[in-house]
Amino acid sequence: MAVEEEGLRVFQSVKIKIGEAKNLPSYPGPTKMRDCYCTVNLDQEEVFRTKIVEKSLCPFYGEDFYCEIPRSFRHLSFYIFDRDVFRRDSIIGKVAIRKEDLQKYHNRDTWFQLQHVDADSEVQGKVHLELRLSEVITDTGAVCHKLAARILECQGLPIVNGQCDPYATVTLAGPFRSEAKKTKVKKKTNNPQFDEVFYFEVTRPCSYSKKSHFDFEEEDVDKLEIRVDLWNASNLKFGDEFLGELRIPLKVLRQSSCYEAWYFLQPRDNGKNPKPDDLGSLRLNVVYTEDHVFSSNYYSPLRDLLLKSADVEPVSASAAHILGEVCREKQEAAVPLVRLLLHYGRVVPFISAIASAEVKRTQDPNTIFRGNSLASKCIDETMKLAGMHYLQVTLKPTIEEICQSHRPCEIDPVKLKDGENLENNMENLRQYVDRIFTVITKSGVSCPTVMCDIFFSLREAAAKRFQDDPDVRYTAVSSFIFLRFFAPAILSPNLFQLTPHHTDPQTSRTLTLISKTIQTLGSLSKSKSASFKESYMATFYEFFNEQKYADAVKNFLDLISSSGRRDPRSIEQPILLKEGFMIKRAQGRKRFGMKNFKKRWFRLTNHEFTYQKSKGDQPLCCIPIENILAVERLEEESFRMKNMFQVIQPERALYIQANNCVEARDWIDVLTKVSQRNQQRLSVYHPSAYLNGHWLCCRASSDTAAGCSPCTGGLPANIQLDIDGDRETERIYSLFSSYMGKLEKMQEACGSKSVYDGPEQEEYSTFLIDDPQETYKTLKQVITSVVALEQEHAQHRRDKFKKTRYGSQEHPIGDKSFQNYIRQQSEVSTHSM
Repeated sequence: MAVEEEGLRVFQSVKIKIGEAKNLPSYPGPTKMRDCYCTVNLDQEEVFRTKIVEKSLCPFYGEDFYCEIPRSFRHLSFYIFDRDVFRRDSIIGKVAIRKEDLQKYHNRDTWFQLQHVDADSEVQGKVHLELRLSEVITDTGAVCHKLAARILECQGLPIVNGQCDPYATVTLAGPFRSEAKKTKVKKKTNNPQFDEVFYFEVTRPCSYSKKSHFDFEEEDVDKLEIRVDLWNASNLKFGDEFLGELRIPLKVLRQSSCYEAWYFLQPRDNGKNPKPDDLGSLRLNVVYTEDHVFSSNYYSPLRDLLLKSADVEPVSASAAHILGEVCREKQEAAVPLVRLLLHYGRVVPFISAIASAEVKRTQDPNTIFRGNSLASKCIDETMKLAGMHYLQVTLKPTIEEICQSHRPCEIDPVKLKDGENLENNMENLRQYVDRIFTVITKSGVSCPTVMCDIFFSLREAAAKRFQDDPDVRYTAVSSFIFLRFFAPAILSPNLFQLTPHHTDPQTSRTLTLISKTIQTLGSLSKSKSASFKESYMATFYEFFNEQKYADAVKNFLDLISSSGRRDPRSIEQPILLKEGFMIKRAQGRKRFGMKNFKKRWFRLTNHEFTYQKSKGDQPLCCIPIENILAVERLEEESFRMKNMFQVIQPERALYIQANNCVEARDWIDVLTKVSQRNQQRLSVYHPSAYLNGHWLCCRASSDTAAGCSPCTGGLPANIQLDIDGDRETERIYSLFSSYMGKLEKMQEACGSKSVYDGPEQEEYSTFLIDDPQETYKTLKQVITSVVALEQEHAQHRRDKFKKTRYGSQEHPIGDKSFQNYIRQQSEVSTHSM
């Protein structure tokens, strides 16, 4: 979800590798071990949770998480929880990284010390405050100074124990005084509108004969401060919960008698030092990305250069190929490049061109596509994007069964557990391999069209280059579909969304053995024993030493690499798109009471949207995809509940609450995509619920009244390829910009090759340049386009800096930044005296 700014859209995303924790404090019991899990939070909102690692003080998680961030945030936080024998969760410690500090740790493994967590340190949200100092003449003619503190509103306060009933206390405090006042409690909202004013006497009355302006003792006023504390009103016996505070020295009123700004709430400054105990540490790798995307016309020159890459002769002189040459890793270039080319339907001709060029440079057919070239990385990325649902429908049912059944499959005699039988384990493993091999080799007709078109071009290029090798047309394709697609998905199913978390050690070992066998079967290896380092694997492979397996592989490879294959869109097979628990409001006529809200297991395929009591139960409700008229967010005020959305049907709307903001956005996106082509889709909708005889948004009384707000913009109908072409071009521009030095070096290399036809200079040897003149021409166009975009970004930053007021809602005053601001104000005041 993009945040709109004037003239551009801002996308935020984060990719996290949660590695391991170490040296956690021991449990105060005989075993001393803990059962721990880790959560990822935007401020205090949990958006991801790892599996529980049992009986360890150094738990290894090894889990990956990626999300598009749908809202603003201050901290990316990680909490380590311990689950005791009574299934109670307690926090051991946390790591909180400020948004502005994320770039310090960009894409590198870092150990973070765990910090203590208490109610006084868990804060989020911001406060809008106005201070006004007035000169007041008393009845006796004396002059005193009064302060009006107006607390207008707060935004983004945390939800505490499922609710937020906030109020604020406003205190004028100094060395010898403290006067506090309190706002009204605002029920069931974390964005309260207070708009209350409190008056405080700042100075004692003085003679009216003195100068009329604010003639008060500066040293006294400098010791005074306004403190605002936010609280959640609680009916619990241990009192109200602290939500955060801010402290503002009255010296901010030196320059002006009126001061108004937004502030970030801060943890309580109670003078306590954090406990010195060592809580252990957590290893993380965080990649935070912000894409600032202009309107499409800004990207035309660079985008056109990239899209015509397949037509450039030679292809090594094209802009897309040059991107692969200058990037530190080919993968870095392949990700945005493939997404852009897929979006504009140009990925097949480009991959065909670079794969054909690579085949021509290959001397041995046994090493074809074995390196990490731009061609292989682009094909990997295309399979990952276009083939995710293909993997789901092909492998997921069997993978789930393997994870649930826990049948022993260890065939290494050294690793057998007590009581296990080698022959039984071999038979268990053989059955699993047979099942997975069968579903793969019978899935050819479902293989996505774009993958088949690429495989066809690989097959043709390999067969033409190595005409004496009859098997190369198969190995060129199997090196991707088996070696780099199916085998990795079986080995690490969580990375391909086939399981929610890493599998347990026993299941992981079973999947490793299956993956090795499938990989060897798919490679059509002639020497089975030479394919394995382990003798027990060679022994096990004897089960599959039959011609029928080789024939099945060849038939499968022939089908997915032939240009006249059957269109998979004609296959009416349900594809599971998303599932999980959410809370739904009953669709009956009951109006009141929390009993109307039930936790249900939701399941979405490309055919229907259903929910049931628990996973695997019979559906309680089934909504055909063609009956979905719109999917939109539901305003929080409808039920005083966050992260709600509505699935609008012909009869009524189904109101659903997701677990967090990321989940809500994901469900809205996928439901919208899968129903995008429905003929009866609405153009307007009601952003609030129909309650108590009227729509809360427009007050219309009829439950069939037409909507009062336009539906959100359409999304691509293709579920697999939801791509923003301008965003991908912006990412490619950012790569070119960061590697500008290499672009210029490549230009020098072209000049050197053009005038000197001897041995290549060592400093230029890393670049693949087949035609120096064509490559130089493209480089010049790329650099011109990148420089033009750099100038646009620089101008936008200058314009934004001029327009953004420090202390505005978009740029609240924080802790360190506020102290800097006060210091600057003091320096200005001193300089002007």
